[in-house]
Amino acid sequence: MKHSAHELSDRQLREALIATCRELSRRALSHGTSGNVSVRRDAQRFFVSPTGMAYEGLEPEDIPLMDFEGRWFGRCRPSSEWRFHRDILASRTDLHAIVHTHSRYATALACTGRGIPAFHYMVAVAGGDEIRCAPYHTFGTQALSDAAIAALEGRRACLLANHGLIALGADLSAALALAGEVENLAAQYCAAIAVGGPQMLDGAEMARVIAKYARYGQQDAVDPDLSFAGTALPGVPAPRSA
Repeated sequence: MKHSAHELSDRQLREALIATCRELSRRALSHGTSGNVSVRRDAQRFFVSPTGMAYEGLEPEDIPLMDFEGRWFGRCRPSSEWRFHRDILASRTDLHAIVHTHSRYATALACTGRGIPAFHYMVAVAGGDEIRCAPYHTFGTQALSDAAIAALEGRRACLLANHGLIALGADLSAALALAGEVENLAAQYCAAIAVGGPQMLDGAEMARVIAKYARYGQQDAVDPDLSFAGTALPGVPAPRSA
């Protein structure tokens, strides 16, 4: 079951953040201590992964708490990328978790200065008709944070030139899932480029896809050609009552 940040205790949020960090390694979305993760605690503060610490050895007490004024609390110093975590969470109050990775294919594209265009309809999973690539700035700087904010306008993911990927979500599981989707799209785009270049979808089609994504996965979505016929399977006798 998913829970919003305010429904979880501080320890639960820290444990969930650690689990997400470890999933980055397990899913080959990061290597070593590259990448970082944050989750909103409340309207004024957020938890963020600590700098330079191996994920497998993390304990809840290692996860620092930060406020939106740049102050941190705890026994470990926050990630060197705390600025874009702070600024994104401050500007995107509809989203509550951030996953930053240096995954192989997304980073490879970012190192060419490319984003991911509408070569596949699932590019819309990030909220638009392309996944932008923010221009390069030194890691951990305000300039990088500002560039990321601009690239994320109207989007839930972006690439960072010569750096990596940022994915946002309503919670940690959603941000992690999106990071994986974007990495898969990046791998497919790299493969398409290698075999001669992909065929692009036009703006009208991507607008239709984006509209469909607005209700994707919802059990009450309306489809005029689909009708509900009951929970019992045809040809299967109903169980006898005791």
